[in-house]
Amino acid sequence: MNKLTLIFCLAFVGFSSFSIAQEKNQMSAKTDGVVKFDNLLTIINYAYVDSVDNKKMVEDAIVGLLKELDPHSVYIPEEDLKAMNEPLEGNFEGIGIQFNILHDTITVVSPISGGPSESLGILSGDRIVTIGGENVAGIGISNKGVADRLRGKKGTVVNVQIKRNGESQLLDFAITRDKIPIYSIDASYLATPDIAYIKVNRFARTTMREFSQALDTLKQKGAESLILDLRGNGGGYLQTAFLMADEFLEQGKMIVYTEGDKQSKEEYKATSRGSFENGKVVVLIDEGSASASEIVSGAIQDWDRGLVIGRRSFGKGLVQKPFPLPDGSMIRLTTARYYTPTGRSIQRPYDNGKKDYYNELNRRYTSGELLEADSIEFPDSLKYFTPNKRVVYGGGGIMPDIFIPIDTSFNSELNKSLIRRGVYNEFTLTHLDKNRKQYLKDYPTFPEFKKSFEIDDDFMGDFFEFADKEKNVEKSEEDYEKSKKLIQTQIKALLARNLYHTSAYFEIINELNDFYIEAINMIQSDSFMKAKLESE
Repeated sequence: MNKLTLIFCLAFVGFSSFSIAQEKNQMSAKTDGVVKFDNLLTIINYAYVDSVDNKKMVEDAIVGLLKELDPHSVYIPEEDLKAMNEPLEGNFEGIGIQFNILHDTITVVSPISGGPSESLGILSGDRIVTIGGENVAGIGISNKGVADRLRGKKGTVVNVQIKRNGESQLLDFAITRDKIPIYSIDASYLATPDIAYIKVNRFARTTMREFSQALDTLKQKGAESLILDLRGNGGGYLQTAFLMADEFLEQGKMIVYTEGDKQSKEEYKATSRGSFENGKVVVLIDEGSASASEIVSGAIQDWDRGLVIGRRSFGKGLVQKPFPLPDGSMIRLTTARYYTPTGRSIQRPYDNGKKDYYNELNRRYTSGELLEADSIEFPDSLKYFTPNKRVVYGGGGIMPDIFIPIDTSFNSELNKSLIRRGVYNEFTLTHLDKNRKQYLKDYPTFPEFKKSFEIDDDFMGDFFEFADKEKNVEKSEEDYEKSKKLIQTQIKALLARNLYHTSAYFEIINELNDFYIEAINMIQSDSFMKAKLESE
């Protein structure tokens, strides 16, 4: 062996020894921590003055440990796991009704389409008075109490008795529980003869099936452009966000990539299956749009594929992965950050702890950001450029191309009181309980209702009499004049929702929505051409 080879071998052995020693030290530190915690529990159980709950102590320790990491790493006890997963899995097991507790009675707002209650003929306005032989009317039952009694395993039977207007006797129903869908699409309709509007409330396992069906239907009706409403959408599955963005981008274009200290870079690129790669797209976002919503809007913005309208999004750019624990519980641990195609990290800082992190909305309000776009400043270090040289920013949510401030023009203390006291919902349910058949006779379809139904002074007299007597909300003439259009539109929208379907609510309420109105204006103007946005 020559001298150079000997030196190399010695250096390699030395480096290997150092690496092995370093790895052993790291493993030793981890093992020492586990042993130390185990010893602590042993000492407490042996010497502590009172008896202790080991399970609770360990769970509290896990929660405390995760608090030190980031705002989105969480511990989920076994008993909470199913309930937390339901919205993203897209279904639960039960009887399939939307309900309200009205005058201390469970009132069916509507049976869920395709569910067991609908198939048995349970109707909007029906009042459930007994469940499994137990009286549930007039006992102060809570929403949780209703869910606990009506939900259950698929195939099991629950017996209910229902009071229906026009029927002198209680009606008996034996309802076989089944899988009940939880829908991701709140509304889908034509905003104009050639502009589709779709509102998505979450990115769940079933979202893309719902979205594709809605979009295909609207395209067949003549839609050439799309308003995608992601306001208030807090996110969901990363894979679903990727699939939705793929609908709008050409094959090979980056949608998002993820990377972490212990996770190598993983890229998600558009495939050839996009069904809306041409046509104008506007995405609506606000401070409640987070995570998956930011992936979709960020990809569309970064590739100059469409306009983003609204207010700065939440700023959640962390990816969580589930890790099951031996007792059936689970932690959702942050394993990576995601980055938009230009390389932007959307995650906003969380150095000052969870309390400060989740106080962001209040901070934005007090700083004036929700009213003025210029109230927020991004440093040049967070500036990025799209292919068409448009400036976009990272480090704290998606900043829209067009800012929409909070609209306070119609608001008043009267309207706030009507909302807080639940007057809108309770009045419309009570009113329809007495008049549903007449409404459906006068307006058999939603388009007829939307076009012809008008709220007159007599109707509003009944409304404010109910507000005063039932909810102790006194009418202020000055406030009413300020909020009249908003109050009447809200009532009409709620009547439409309870008579027809959820889309009907949004189709009416959006008539006063500045985001929606601006989106239509931008699509119908030459704004896309001026911004050199890809739309044809």
